[in-house]
Amino acid sequence: MAESSQTARKNMRGSIEILPPFMSSSISSLIEEIQCSICLEVFTDPVSTPCGHNFCKTCLNKCWDNSQTCSCPYCKETFKQRPDLKINTTLRELVDHCKKKSPEKTTEVLCDVCEERKLKALKSCLVCQSSYCETHLEPHLRVAGLKKHKLMDPVSNLEDYICQKHERPLELFCRDDQTCVCSICSVKDHKNHNTVPIEEESEQKKTERMKTQKDMQLMIQNRIKKIQEIKHSAEVRKGFYTELLEMMEEQQKAAEKQEQELIEELEQEITELKMRNTELEQLSHTEDHLHLLQIHSSLCSSRNTRNWPEISMKTDESLETLRRDLNQLKDTIDDKLTQTELKWMQQYAVDVTLDPDTAHPDLILSDDGKRVRHGDIRQKLPDKPERFDPCPCILGKEGFSSGRFYFEVQVKGKTEWGLGVARESIHRKGQFTVRPRDGYWIVALRNGDEYIACDDSPVSLSLRVKPQRVGVFVDYEEGLVCFYDVESSSHIYSFTYQSFTEKLYPLFNPCLNYGGKNSSPLIITPVNYNK
Repeated sequence: MAESSQTARKNMRGSIEILPPFMSSSISSLIEEIQCSICLEVFTDPVSTPCGHNFCKTCLNKCWDNSQTCSCPYCKETFKQRPDLKINTTLRELVDHCKKKSPEKTTEVLCDVCEERKLKALKSCLVCQSSYCETHLEPHLRVAGLKKHKLMDPVSNLEDYICQKHERPLELFCRDDQTCVCSICSVKDHKNHNTVPIEEESEQKKTERMKTQKDMQLMIQNRIKKIQEIKHSAEVRKGFYTELLEMMEEQQKAAEKQEQELIEELEQEITELKMRNTELEQLSHTEDHLHLLQIHSSLCSSRNTRNWPEISMKTDESLETLRRDLNQLKDTIDDKLTQTELKWMQQYAVDVTLDPDTAHPDLILSDDGKRVRHGDIRQKLPDKPERFDPCPCILGKEGFSSGRFYFEVQVKGKTEWGLGVARESIHRKGQFTVRPRDGYWIVALRNGDEYIACDDSPVSLSLRVKPQRVGVFVDYEEGLVCFYDVESSSHIYSFTYQSFTEKLYPLFNPCLNYGGKNSSPLIITPVNYNK
């Protein structure tokens, strides 16, 4: 009952190596996918361009060396600066793996029937377990019984394609046991199992492989972009801090010059005072009373010198001014960095439109689906499962399950509002808690001046200015939801290290009208990239 060691070895392989007939073709197809589009060979030292395409490092460098501009040879995207090419280690490991798994070129398969001079085999028959040249293959193409035999490209290891137990072709795949079986196996040892033709399984594995490749390519591109973002942020920060150090150095030199001038002036006054003291000492022993009276006034009178205690106080004031200036400069740098971050996020702006099917019955929407406010009269609307009630909320029409997206909302004139994103499966009926663990990532205004981040434990926010327009940025893969005051380019709050597993939708809560005190609408506004 036991299978041969060779068959058992095959059963222990991964999905791409289930069966030699399509194992080789799968590896070959994968190798075709990891070939450089410049030299048409398997990658050598693969590198990735900022647009996400891959090439041999040498091929890409030669291409750029012979061109006045740096552009992707595949999609023609042009780069302002020549990218710093680094070896894509993940892709290189994949190439090395495929090279190891790639079937080696075998010797020519010869016809098993030819007696004297054996000719090259054209096909192998899994039923006859023999290989045939063109002449000896002719009966398989003509005789009715032989025409039913399973033919394949010639191979020297036909035993790998035959069930060692029943001596029948391995032409089926058991998905329950993840192994190749013959027709007899399928009705005996694998009865009631899910078995399919190996060709069907091979195509499914090919589809899965292509999806995996796309996912890997997306991961590679996301990581390349992240590297670029980190480098850009580092360059911006380096530039600001270089400016800071230069200003500090200039102030230091000015302070040292002032200190040296004060020291020299003090030393000169000390010398003069010592000379006058010596003269006064000499006068105390003189008998020449007339001379003493003539010069006494000039020696004892006070000279016009600096008020040195005040000079010390001014020096302390200068130090305090320097500290204040440095703090202001630090705040300026932080503001500029935040402004740079905001501009970067705005490039992921999406067109958000309100979904009327999710709107609370008291909400009034504009015809273009960009404005929402709370009315005083409940509208007669169908009670759909997706509609909020009693919480006066509404979602955007489009959901997002990957990548990054950004949108801006005007909150001007409102005394209360809520804004952010929510997952698709949130509770919309009855009472619920607005927090990340329940699928909400929201920042809100209450009582006119109380700003709150609705985290798992609510966070009170202290904002320098009252936001008039709020930007919301989401990075799905990084688990990040950020809120910014667009007008002042200042950071409001960020939910970090979140885990998203389903679609996220923009969420808007204009809150109650309060007799007209909070009647201003929430307005989805276009992004001003030139701000």
